[in-house]
Amino acid sequence: MNRLEGKVALITGAASGIGLACATRFAAEGAIVVGTDIAEPRDNGWQTVADAAPDTLFLTLDVSDDAAVAATVETIVGRFGRIDVLLNAAGVVGQGAADAVRLDIWDRTMAINLNGSFYTARHVAPQMVHQRSGSIINIASIFGMAGCDNNLAYNVSKGGVVQLTRSLAADYGWANVRSNCLCPGLIDTPMTEMVRENEAFHAYFASQHMLQRAGRPDEVAAAALFLASEDASFVSGQMLMVDGGFSAARRFAPPPEAEA
Repeated sequence: MNRLEGKVALITGAASGIGLACATRFAAEGAIVVGTDIAEPRDNGWQTVADAAPDTLFLTLDVSDDAAVAATVETIVGRFGRIDVLLNAAGVVGQGAADAVRLDIWDRTMAINLNGSFYTARHVAPQMVHQRSGSIINIASIFGMAGCDNNLAYNVSKGGVVQLTRSLAADYGWANVRSNCLCPGLIDTPMTEMVRENEAFHAYFASQHMLQRAGRPDEVAAAALFLASEDASFVSGQMLMVDGGFSAARRFAPPPEAEA
């Protein structure tokens, strides 16, 4: 407990899913959490964060708006004097092959998933350089490391997030600013609700993970906590796969219990 005591953490996409799970875990570990999202938290989900971290803030923010991101970062630094952790969890899906995806879907996916992560990093990094410390954590995806069909905009945006992570590590490591990336597999969140609605496809997708199940947001949050904390003080420029073994292998034989 208290692995983030006194740290100020900015988390985008904090109203639900992975972002909310990270905000909850960080607050429980002593962080002052500033959550942002374009939408309000669902079902009073932010109350748990506020109960654990009385100084917490929730701010409405469209991460695809560079000027709004700059103003939000200025507000946070003005109030707390520093930003120790930036976690970019804001994201949207963007499905379709190259000849099928609508241009507005392509543009929105890039604007939020890739540009949004870039905008926050570009405004937070100078403060971290000034502090000579900081941890930037980007949420990419297994499909930022390997492609899949009918998912072009999402795949490309998350691949860009992977390269953004490496570039930030190269640019700011000299100032003790670390940049790392989480690449989740199938995680049951509001964003993947459409997958769960197709029970057969959800079961198939989950079966491609070696642990034979989908992941939970709190499991991603546990990995994010490691990267945010001093336990990862010599970890930078890395992609941590939180994917139940999806990227490790493909299983062709049915699991043993399925054979019985």
